[in-house]
Amino acid sequence: MTFPFQQVTEQEARQKKGHMRRYRQIVDVLGRHGLGYVAGGWVDRLAPWRWGQPRRVRVHTRPEHVRLALEELGTTFVKLGQILSTRADLLPPEYLAELSRLQDNVSPIPYRMVEDAIVAELGGKPSALFASFDPNPLTSASIGQAHLATLTDGAEVVVKVRRPGVVVHVDEDLDLLLRFADTAARRFIWARQNDIPGLMREFAEALQLEMDYVREGQSAEHFAKFFENDPTVHIPKIYWDLTTSRVITMERIKGIKVFDVGRIETAGIDRRKLAENGVRIWLRMVFESGMFHADPHPGNLFIEEDGRIGLIDFGMVGVMDDLTQDRLVEVLIAVSNNDMDRLADALMEAGVTGSPTSRDILQRDLRYLLARYAGRSLGEIHLGRVLSEVFTVIRRNRLRLPPNMFLLLKTLAMAEGMGTRIAPDFQMLPVIKPYAQSAVTRRLSPIYWGKRFARSSNDAAELAVELPRHMRRLLTALERGNIEIKAHPSGLDPTIKRLERMFNRLVVGILTAAFIVGLSQLVAAYTPFQDVRWVGGLLGLGVLAALGMGVYLAVSILRSGGGTEE
Repeated sequence: MTFPFQQVTEQEARQKKGHMRRYRQIVDVLGRHGLGYVAGGWVDRLAPWRWGQPRRVRVHTRPEHVRLALEELGTTFVKLGQILSTRADLLPPEYLAELSRLQDNVSPIPYRMVEDAIVAELGGKPSALFASFDPNPLTSASIGQAHLATLTDGAEVVVKVRRPGVVVHVDEDLDLLLRFADTAARRFIWARQNDIPGLMREFAEALQLEMDYVREGQSAEHFAKFFENDPTVHIPKIYWDLTTSRVITMERIKGIKVFDVGRIETAGIDRRKLAENGVRIWLRMVFESGMFHADPHPGNLFIEEDGRIGLIDFGMVGVMDDLTQDRLVEVLIAVSNNDMDRLADALMEAGVTGSPTSRDILQRDLRYLLARYAGRSLGEIHLGRVLSEVFTVIRRNRLRLPPNMFLLLKTLAMAEGMGTRIAPDFQMLPVIKPYAQSAVTRRLSPIYWGKRFARSSNDAAELAVELPRHMRRLLTALERGNIEIKAHPSGLDPTIKRLERMFNRLVVGILTAAFIVGLSQLVAAYTPFQDVRWVGGLLGLGVLAALGMGVYLAVSILRSGGGTEE
C-alpha cells in the first residue's frame, strides 16, 4: 500500500534527481566554454567529472563562448539569449551583437513523432486530414517543426507541430533559472538593482506563451483584421479546425526573401518603396494597433509578386499600452529635435532604477551624445546608431526601462536595418516623424483626455469608497503597534563599509596580540622540558600565524592611509 505522502516524496525525489542531472549538464557546458564572461574557467577546474580531462583551448571570444554555450544548452537558453539581446541596459554592445546571432535550428524529429502528435491533437493521420503532407520538414526549430501540406480544397498550408517533451524540458529549465535568479538577488547587489527575479519571471511567462500555438493563431488573426484594408500586407489565414495548442495550420506564404535584392529587382519591384512599406507596417503596429510583431528577421518576411509583404511567425508579440506609447513618442520627438532636456525627462520618467540616478549626470551624458548630431538633418541620422548610444547612456546611469519599451526600440532598430538592406539610401527618421506627430496630436485631443479622465474617475471613485476602510485598518495597526518602519541608509554605505574594515583590523590586531601573549607564556612554561618534541612545531606554527596576521594588519593600514579613508 502506498500512502499519499510517499507518492509526493517519490515525485519530489524524481524531480530533484532530474534537476541534479540538468545542473550537471549546465555546469559541464559552461565549464567547457569557460563560463564565458561570468566566472572565467573555475567551473572547469572544480567539476569532479572533468578532472583529468584536457581543457578546451579557447579559439572564440568571450561573447562567442556565451552564444555557443546557450545554443548547446537548448531551447530555454536560446530563447533567453534572444530576449537578452534586446536588453541593451544589461549587456554591453559586443554581447548584444553576438546574442542576436543565436540560431534556433536543431535536428528534425522523426516523422513518426509528427504523425503521432497530429493523431493525438487532431484525431486522425495526416493522410486522412490532408490531401498531401510532406514528411520532410520545411524548418526545424527548438520548439516546433513545420511541414508543407495541401488541404482537400487544394489550399497550400504549413503545419507546425510542437516537439514532444519540449514543455517538460522548458518548465524544468525555467524552474532552475527562477531559483538561480532568487538566489542571486539575495546575494548580489547588481541582481537586486536590475530586478533579475522579475526579469526571469517575465521571460518565463513569454516563453510559455510562445509554446501555445492557439495564442500564436490569435495574434495572427489580430494583425489580419488590423491590416485587412491594407493592400501592402499579407497575413496568413489560420485554419482553426486543424489547430490546437500543440499543432497549428496556416496559409502558406510564398515569395522572395526580403534580402534577396537581385530577385526583387528582377521582379521589377521598387526597392525604396518596398523598404518604406516594410517599415510603415511596424510603425502602424506600434502607433495604431497596440500590438507589434517583435521578430522582424529576414526569415519571417516574404516579398510576393505583386509587391505585398507577407509576415509569418507570430510567436513573439509585443504589447503597446498607452503609457509606453507616450514614453516612446517623447523619446522619438526629443531625438528628432535634439532636445536634451526633454529626452532626459522622458528617460527619467520611464526608467526604474535600484540606485539613485543623478539627473545632472544624465543630462550631461545626453548633451554630449546629442551634440554629435547637432546640425544634421533627419535623413543623416540613423535611428539604430542613436538608440545604441542612448542605451549606453542608460546603462551607465543605471536606468532600467520597462521590458516592452526595450523590445519595442530593438524592433524599430531591426526594422531600420531591414529597410537599409533593401534600399541603402533608406532613411528611417523621416518616416517615423509623421507617426510620432500624429500620436502627439491624438494625445492632445479631447477624446484622448476624455478616456483618461474616465479611467481616472473610476479609480478616484473606487479610492473614495475604499479609503475609509484602509484608514481604519491603518489606525488599528498603529494602536496595536504592528507597523514597522524600515530605512535603508544607502548614503551611509561607504561609511558603514569603512567602519566594518576598521573593526576587522581591530579584531585581527587583538588576535595577533593574543597569539604573541600565548606564545610567550608557552615558551616560559615549557622551555625547561626539552624532551617534549611537539613544542617546537607548535611554537613554529604560532610564530607563522602571528607573523601572517601582523603583516596583513600592517599592509591593510598602509593601503588605507592609516585607516582614516579607503
